[in-house]
Amino acid sequence: MRQVGAAPARAPQAQAGRAQVFRSDPAPSRLKYRLERLMLTPLFRFSLRFGLPFLVGLGGASWYFSIDSNREAFIGAVQSVRDQIEGRPEFRVNLMAIDGASESVAEDVREILSLDFPLSSFDLDLEEMHGIVTGLDAVKSASLRIKQGGVLEVSVVERVPVVLWRGLRGLELRDETGVFVGPAGTRAAHPELPVIAGAGAEADVPEALELFAAAAPLAGRLRGLERIGNRRWDVVLDEGQRILLPEEGAVQALERAMAMDGAVDMLSRDIAAVDLRLAQRPTLRLHQDAAQEYWRIKSIETGEKR
Repeated sequence: MRQVGAAPARAPQAQAGRAQVFRSDPAPSRLKYRLERLMLTPLFRFSLRFGLPFLVGLGGASWYFSIDSNREAFIGAVQSVRDQIEGRPEFRVNLMAIDGASESVAEDVREILSLDFPLSSFDLDLEEMHGIVTGLDAVKSASLRIKQGGVLEVSVVERVPVVLWRGLRGLELRDETGVFVGPAGTRAAHPELPVIAGAGAEADVPEALELFAAAAPLAGRLRGLERIGNRRWDVVLDEGQRILLPEEGAVQALERAMAMDGAVDMLSRDIAAVDLRLAQRPTLRLHQDAAQEYWRIKSIETGEKR
């Protein structure tokens, strides 16, 4: 017969075998957990995707260009490509055309720019050239552009002289604002222009032009305007006659003088000056001979001896 009590002796061994079976823990390790959390950060993903390659490329480029031969070869290659582009026919400027300028001003523009054609358009600094051209006294404004066909077009607006100013340096041409245009040479070279003189006269050219317009009836006798004390004007006529104008309202005072001359032919008499500086009391100054004759007649009328 089998012994029933011997079977339970195997149970501890079976339990010991089952106790030796280890199962892997599904939870991640601490390092893996931290890496996964870090990968969820947008800044870290951006740095890993773009920052790291950039740093690697920057480091490689720095190492490459730290070698002199590599650096010189790269600069030479870039310069060669640039020269090929700049030397293409479509970027070449072959000549310069100057519009709106007189022959003398056009010659001055060519001389002051001194360009040796043909040139590449990349070698032309139009802004700097514009400053050089407008720096000429006779040039009021200018514009520069490169047209198709390799033509550098310079459009010039010249200053138009309207008066001659007699200053310390002789006769000078001035435009309507009093800006210097150029030397006048002689008076005979510009007979159509009126003359102004005196210190500060060139700063009041607009008022002088108004006075010349008001004195149009005296155009045949008018010699010019003289600025007195940089405050007021004198109208200078032939035969030494003068019309002394006030500081304020000079144009209106001259118009009144023209009205008086038209009414009584005042300026055709033996008068040295017409003083209009005091609007309430205009004064006539006679020549010496006329004054003596006046007092002689007055003495006869009054019976007095002079």
